[in-house]
Amino acid sequence: MIFAKQVVQTDFPPIAEALSWIKDSARNRPLLNMCQAVPSYPPAGELQAEIARLAHEPTMGGYTDILGVANLREAFARHVAKDYAMSLSSNNVAITTGCNQAFGAAVMSIAQTGDNVLLPAPWYFNHHMWLTILGVAPKVIPAFAQDRPFPSVEDAARATDSRTRAILLCTPNNPSGAIYPPQVIKDFYDFAKARGLWLILDETYKDFRELQEPAHQLFEEPDWQNTLIQLHSFSKIYALAGYRLGAMVAGERLLHEAAKVLDCMTICPPQITQRAVIYALSHLDSWKAGKKQLMRGRLDAIRKAFANSNSGYELVSSGAYFAYVRHPFRGELSKAVAIKLAQQYDVLCLPGSMFGPGQEDYLRFAFANVDGELMPQLMERLTESSAHI
Repeated sequence: MIFAKQVVQTDFPPIAEALSWIKDSARNRPLLNMCQAVPSYPPAGELQAEIARLAHEPTMGGYTDILGVANLREAFARHVAKDYAMSLSSNNVAITTGCNQAFGAAVMSIAQTGDNVLLPAPWYFNHHMWLTILGVAPKVIPAFAQDRPFPSVEDAARATDSRTRAILLCTPNNPSGAIYPPQVIKDFYDFAKARGLWLILDETYKDFRELQEPAHQLFEEPDWQNTLIQLHSFSKIYALAGYRLGAMVAGERLLHEAAKVLDCMTICPPQITQRAVIYALSHLDSWKAGKKQLMRGRLDAIRKAFANSNSGYELVSSGAYFAYVRHPFRGELSKAVAIKLAQQYDVLCLPGSMFGPGQEDYLRFAFANVDGELMPQLMERLTESSAHI
């Protein structure tokens, strides 16, 4: 029996693997499920009503344009322009079936088998999975060091070679939660432009930044379309993960090539979700602000819990939906630690090994679906585990 080598060499989906650890385990107490970055709340009630209304429209089961409904592309262009204090044409927007598809289509449009992409570790595992499946080598650089929570251009320069096609930055970062300063993003943009590379900027969690000023000013660069590819997701801020909708902002030439890939993947994004997000962008600012405040409260709660704890677990970085934690069991494989936490202490998180090399000392806690008042319980369980694992 023969299978595609590049698929066989790709890691199994981490969330599915982690969920398998608890299926047959007797619960000692309610599970604190912190393995997947998904909000605990449903979509806004009025958005659910709009989706129900749309479902009855007779044309809702039909295709749309490959790059998405024109009205949504225009609405999202206005949204991005407001967030980044600039102007943007809808011709620079593609709507995709989730941000994951946007990343895959971007890579397929700019790289081929044998090329490489600079990938900071710890990385978001689906980025690495895509590259492996496509035969595009991930060139690993550190995502953070002792004195900084972000990658460095110097490391990128050392890793770049003649087959490098792009640099990937994810900010706010998954898995570390780190929010990269605008100057760091600009430095990477300048480096990519000087080397003739693409800068792929995954800003899935941009709505959960703690700062109010624009995340960067790259869209004000006169020829940004020849260097920058920005990725976005509607899953988190509108609680629409299962409805699958994302976006890519890029130059028209890049989107022309990406359209070929997107057409083969899904032909078009789900029409009902596109139409629902048009409604969300124009009606849900207050609801969105409330959910951002809720997530900030959960972030503050987990930071406070670690600061007041003697559990032995160290909070290394946090932000958006994530806490990246150094566990106290030096020499133990992070997966072994995570499995024991799940099966013996009813805390489900992901091991650092799922996020790249050099991460065995770490665990990722996605706190978006855990109420802030439960964070002291988390620390009690971690403290209990530190004496027994």
